Amino acid sequence: MTTRIDNRFAELQAQGRAALVTFLTAGDPDGETSLALIKALPKAGADVIELGMPFTDPMADGPAIQASSQRALKAGQTLKKTLAMVRTFRKADDATPIVLMGYYNPIYVFGVERFLTEAKAAGVDGLIVVDLPPEEDKELCLPALKAGLSFVRLATPTTDERRLPAVLANTSGFVYYVSITGVTGTAVPDASKVRGAVERIKRHTALPVAVGFGVRTAAHARAIAKGADGVVVGSALVDALKASLDKNGKATRQSVKAVTDLVTALADGVRGAHRAAV
Repeated sequence: MTTRIDNRFAELQAQGRAALVTFLTAGDPDGETSLALIKALPKAGADVIELGMPFTDPMADGPAIQASSQRALKAGQTLKKTLAMVRTFRKADDATPIVLMGYYNPIYVFGVERFLTEAKAAGVDGLIVVDLPPEEDKELCLPALKAGLSFVRLATPTTDERRLPAVLANTSGFVYYVSITGVTGTAVPDASKVRGAVERIKRHTALPVAVGFGVRTAAHARAIAKGADGVVVGSALVDALKASLDKNGKATRQSVKAVTDLVTALADGVRGAHRAAV
């Protein structure tokens, strides 16, 4: 069965360009603004949307995304509200893939079977759950695949040739290559090293490889897009949103535009890599 994720990457491959994958935390800085942002992302140039499920202890995330989780939780965001947000988004957009990204604890508390059923019904296409290794595939990965949701796995610079087959075994949708060691938003990736890493991963899988962690500007996006199937941007968007908030951390009239302007610039960078290659 083909998914929205499969269809989108196939469309972009036919166009000869990489995908721009954008990350925002659901409910940051509040539910209404967050929904407006998500609705605005595709028109601004996002090809795939990653939606963070807020969690109190996001261990793989740097300070920017940790703070966004705290803002969302303070504003009352829950997993149930995140799924409702996707349902509302789907009323106007049935094509843009949505991947929920986060940690296992909130899903476990919600109930795995209930979560998968409701996520699928809401219009979620895939999951990235960073603290469930392949050894725990029975917990969520295999049930998710059975429910028709892609399970996107992370590969890192330290994922060696022995480990890679295990990481890729039940992965679907795309592979998320973490371009730096460490947490999100703390360093800039080396485009030449990234290209070599993507080529290495592609020797083991036919899935698209999207690269994230550290991509902040149109120039970064363009450089990474030349050697990958997708470019993931998160912390830079979260920072742009935070900079638009008032002194009390509340949204302003500039909040949506601050994010979409950056998405448009990043999209131009990704498309520029295609133009340069032609």
